[in-house]
Amino acid sequence: MSTNALVLPEAKPITISVRELLPWALFAGFLLLLLMYIVGVEQGATSLVGGNYVHEWVHDARHLLGFPCH
Repeated sequence: MSTNALVLPEAKPITISVRELLPWALFAGFLLLLLMYIVGVEQGATSLVGGNYVHEWVHDARHLLGFPCH
């Protein structure tokens, strides 16, 4: 009996430098801050979007995150 052994190449770790990762981290941070603004603050006197549309779309998320809205 012969057995067929499958030989896989050795896995080498991929190195990502901070210089390559930094722009993506800043972009993700900006998007998270924008999302937090839309969910938490976008209503009332500082509203960038007129009407109550944004408030109604993210109403449950405000309660989940602990923002008062009533």
